[in-house]
Amino acid sequence: MKKIIYSLALTAMALGCKTQQVSEPVVQPIVATLDLVNVKDDKIMVTVDPGEINTETIIFYIPKTVPGTYSTSNYGVYAEDLKAFDRKGNELPVTVYDENSWGIENATRLDKVTYWMNDTFDVDGEGGIYSMAGTNINEGNNFLLNLHGFVGYFNDLTEVPYRLEITRPNDLFAGSALDITESSQINAVTTKDIFNVNRYFEVTDNPIMYAVPDTVSFKVDEMDVLLHVYSPTNKFNAQDFKPAMERMITAQKDFLGEIDSTDKYAILLYLSATPGEGDASNFGALEHHTSTVVVMPEDMGKEALNESLTDIVSHEFFHILTPLGVHSKEVHYFDYNDPQMSRHLWLYEGVTEYFANLFQVNQGLITPQEFYDRMQEKIVVSGRFDDTMSFTEMSQNILKKEFKDSYYNVYLKGALIGMALDIRLRELSNGEMGLLDLMKQLTTMYGKDKPFEDEELFPVITELTYPEIGEFFNTYVSGNTPIPYNEYFQKVGLEMREGEVPVDYFLQDPSTPYITVNAEGEIVLRNDMPLNTFFKEVGLMGGDIIKTINEKPYNVQNVYDLINDSVNWSVGDPVSFTIERNGEELQVEGKVIEPMATGMRLMETMNPNSEQMELRHSWLKS
Repeated sequence: MKKIIYSLALTAMALGCKTQQVSEPVVQPIVATLDLVNVKDDKIMVTVDPGEINTETIIFYIPKTVPGTYSTSNYGVYAEDLKAFDRKGNELPVTVYDENSWGIENATRLDKVTYWMNDTFDVDGEGGIYSMAGTNINEGNNFLLNLHGFVGYFNDLTEVPYRLEITRPNDLFAGSALDITESSQINAVTTKDIFNVNRYFEVTDNPIMYAVPDTVSFKVDEMDVLLHVYSPTNKFNAQDFKPAMERMITAQKDFLGEIDSTDKYAILLYLSATPGEGDASNFGALEHHTSTVVVMPEDMGKEALNESLTDIVSHEFFHILTPLGVHSKEVHYFDYNDPQMSRHLWLYEGVTEYFANLFQVNQGLITPQEFYDRMQEKIVVSGRFDDTMSFTEMSQNILKKEFKDSYYNVYLKGALIGMALDIRLRELSNGEMGLLDLMKQLTTMYGKDKPFEDEELFPVITELTYPEIGEFFNTYVSGNTPIPYNEYFQKVGLEMREGEVPVDYFLQDPSTPYITVNAEGEIVLRNDMPLNTFFKEVGLMGGDIIKTINEKPYNVQNVYDLINDSVNWSVGDPVSFTIERNGEELQVEGKVIEPMATGMRLMETMNPNSEQMELRHSWLKS
């Protein structure tokens, strides 16, 4: 950046002296070409032309790890028949270094690298890659281009511009936050789209989904939002999700206020028709600066899908704050094949998850009690992890075997760190400053183009706030002391007491099901624990063998279908069971109600004092 400013200053000086203007040299872009028309064995040809190379040897990489996934993916294993050619079309020697890197000799003669790229959705288990970070090649129907799974890079050339040239069938159109620079029809069936970006990070940061047009757009303040949907059986269309997405993003923008300057945002929704059978099998979303890729099962009901999208997309949208807006050098200069991880996952994922819940109560999308229930559930599930583990140490070593299984805790304890920090800031400032205010200050200080030094963040935040906040970080984030949640809840007039707790139909909590399986593989209601109100209302009892629900048979072979199917139930729907009780087959009918169970629940204190009331209001509504 300093070199660019210096160059511009010299140009301005020259003009001021009326001497001859000297043009800045034009940096040649690396040209990456993807052919979506001539698909071969469910693979597409990728060509990467680096332009002029001045070294005798160069290394070509396909990413091993990408930002936002915090896992090793090894996208290079999906590349086949990688070759390098000189300008006369002759092959150059290529040495395979490992799964994700290739050495090319005589590189000064290099014209291009070519390879066939497979997609991850067709691979058994998707190679351990999260579907939302994966790729799909479905000739003539859908191409999900998470570009880190297609386009590689050369060593020392990640900061130069890229031009993407994508040849696609005329009837498939691009959904992306990236603008098409040029689109030209080649023939009756083929069109070429051209996209230009400033560096390799922007290649990986701008996913593109090609499909038959199913797109809606809407404007929230000055931001254009694009919702691009692929539903393989046409069960859904983009219009089905527009009202919920528009309501949610409007609320997020109101919550963020002036902190957000994004003028375009794209939601790419891929619905999986046959999860695990040649199609995406795990669900969620992956964030980018101005877009998110969302993968969900197509067999969900519309209401349940809209509820899930609200939670998932709201989390990804808040990533515009961090790490996309505020991040360390480890994130900004991400090394795709030898990543050095930041110690601040509590910020990147934890605070993001916290805001994704807080804004909903702040903007009236959920009730305060629903928000308390969510925080309580995070405390319960987080308790299954080592609560004395340093969060910064875990974050910095998240790719290592001994730490990677703790990653899910960033969405649990990470969010709880954000909650406790928010309450503490509110308390110290008499309600005048919260975590969102701190993020506004950090965004002004840094922003997306100015990373911070990883080890300096805590001292900087302490300087911006209070010495007690530095103690908070040293004790509960980098330290080994569990957060005393009840002390923080007391500050805002909350307490744990016995009451009716919302649960799932067949799960009391993620690890405590109401059902078990007998020796014959039949599903049985447990008789060693109290059943929830739904089972009692319908008239089921512990020990009942469930044969069918709404005429659909269930057993150990499709027990997960039972859980998934219940997600689509709505309160008031009729429900019928075929059960076996004491050797006799019975028909039981009733209506779906909200399942509840008796247990300890985080609730508002019966008689809070004025300080607690004021701090709670500041926390939830300011």
